[in-house]
Amino acid sequence: MYNTAVILAAGNGTRMGIEKSKMLLEIAGKTVIERSVEAFSDLPEIDEIIVVCRECDIEEFSRLISDESITFVIGGSTRQQSVMNAVETIDECDFILIHDGARPLVTQRAIINTLDKAQMFGAAATGVSVKDTIKIIDKEYAIVDTPDRNSLVSIQTPQIFDFSLYKKALEKANKENRDYTDDCQLVENFGHKVYTVMGDYDNIKITTKSDIALAENILKMRSEQL
Repeated sequence: MYNTAVILAAGNGTRMGIEKSKMLLEIAGKTVIERSVEAFSDLPEIDEIIVVCRECDIEEFSRLISDESITFVIGGSTRQQSVMNAVETIDECDFILIHDGARPLVTQRAIINTLDKAQMFGAAATGVSVKDTIKIIDKEYAIVDTPDRNSLVSIQTPQIFDFSLYKKALEKANKENRDYTDDCQLVENFGHKVYTVMGDYDNIKITTKSDIALAENILKMRSEQL
């Protein structure tokens, strides 16, 4: 079994009000990209890691995560295109593990549990039950419906797929000129079910400056529980 992890880190720091990549921000002494990559590189189940990033970040990223098993690929203009750029560099692979580089607190337990489910069904993603009541609104922001909270899941990453299945789903999406912001949706469009694995609420995505402080507090709590 040969498994390839694709870490998506081609975004910028615009929403955080910074000029450099948010992957270079530090959380308790390590950058976001270092923590995201280490979660996968420390696992024997992972054979190869591809970091998808901007061309201007390759030099700095490679300095921070100098590992022979890691290769760098330049990202595209959308998430789907970035993953496709990585897929085109993979010769042989059984399962592809797609992860947001901006989720540096993913646990190895979540990765392994999701990989196990994907090996059973071909496609799986980690997520958490929705805590809040969700409302559907119209164009005037009036509430028109309230879906059953028990049937809702907030999907995170990793999202893991049989590599052959994913390539076929990607080919179909490209032929239909569709560009998805979620890899599960891409595979769903191919007609294949994606199974969820209950993960962790602290698998947060670093989006705003306040997320850095939250991530540091989560790491502190984890260390206190050891």
